[in-house]
Amino acid sequence: MSRRSSAVHVPDLVERARAGEVRAVARLVSLVEDESPLLREVMAALAPYAGRAQVVGVTGSPGVGKSTTTSALVRELRGAGHRVGVLAVDPSSPFSGGALLGDRVRMSDHASDDGVYIRSMAARGHLGGLAWSTPQAIRVLDAAGYDVVLVETVGVGQSEVDIAAQADTTLVLLAPGMGDGIQAAKAGILEIGDVYVVNKADRDGADEVRRHLRSMLALAERTEDAWRPPIVKTVARAGTGLDEVAAAIADHHAWLESTGELARRRTRRVRREIETIAVTALRSRWADLGGRSELDALAERVVAGECDPYAAADELLADS
Repeated sequence: MSRRSSAVHVPDLVERARAGEVRAVARLVSLVEDESPLLREVMAALAPYAGRAQVVGVTGSPGVGKSTTTSALVRELRGAGHRVGVLAVDPSSPFSGGALLGDRVRMSDHASDDGVYIRSMAARGHLGGLAWSTPQAIRVLDAAGYDVVLVETVGVGQSEVDIAAQADTTLVLLAPGMGDGIQAAKAGILEIGDVYVVNKADRDGADEVRRHLRSMLALAERTEDAWRPPIVKTVARAGTGLDEVAAAIADHHAWLESTGELARRRTRRVRREIETIAVTALRSRWADLGGRSELDALAERVVAGECDPYAAADELLADS
């Protein structure tokens, strides 16, 4: 255990974070990002306090104004009295491995607000628009008493679908003048939205984008009692339409609670997190036990036709 980790008293840190101390919250998120040896203790200490925050994902292709919309939405939510946490996932620096863009700079309007916590997180090569540590970081902000946690994804287009597995409500942002963006995205991010936001609606083509969205959403097969995603037009840089976005989020949350879908979504979310932790631990165990050479030997046997991949996997698991 590193000297830095051993100097941390987790119960005290969690108590300070729950009392609203921003530095304690930041330290907990850092322990998560660094995959600290104390991570298990941190998660155990947070467990009794998590599960209360509303998690809202903000996704969309580059250039649609995700950061501007997130910042404007923070202002709207704060006006309604909510404490808001923001996890802004950025591309990784090739030099430091840290977040490249740094949304804390881009959202500096909220820097002096004690009711807002903003953290840039590096994707570190993880596909799907999120960082590997995002679920644990969400749990930190949830347990620290933030009512709403906004998770802004990297901005990589239609592959950016992981957010739907992490959020209670997913906002999909589009904007006019993005070429054939809707058609390109329909097989990916356009299938995960709970609320669709046409940003930069003061530009020509905004109504056309909304018409295309309506046509495409009408093709989706839904049961009679299913949620029907609304389409909201905004001009985030001017703060226009954000009240409607906040209202749509609240309506969706109410629908989730009334139908039991909120509990189902959160169960699926945690199940996926448990699977990821288990698989990561298993891979680590293989490495510690010389599993790489064993795996290579099994692969050679499969190539030689001596066994099939399923039998090889069973043997590998039996030896782990």
